[in-house]
Amino acid sequence: MSQLARFHKDMNIGEILDAKPEAMKVIEKYFGQGCFTCPGMRMESISFGATMHNANPDKMMEEINALSESG
Repeated sequence: MSQLARFHKDMNIGEILDAKPEAMKVIEKYFGQGCFTCPGMRMESISFGATMHNANPDKMMEEINALSESG
């Protein structure tokens, strides 16, 4: 994924973490630490996780994309 690429809420959690490891702090903020040991993180999208954790996926993506833009 290029540095200019933007992340979106239909990407799976593992895919985002592979491309932008520092996104872990945003995902942990909304989903907690259990997400990182769950096998579903390789299959579940941010949107799905947000539904399960009653979080706003658009807000999460704003924060993750801000990380992406900062380098």
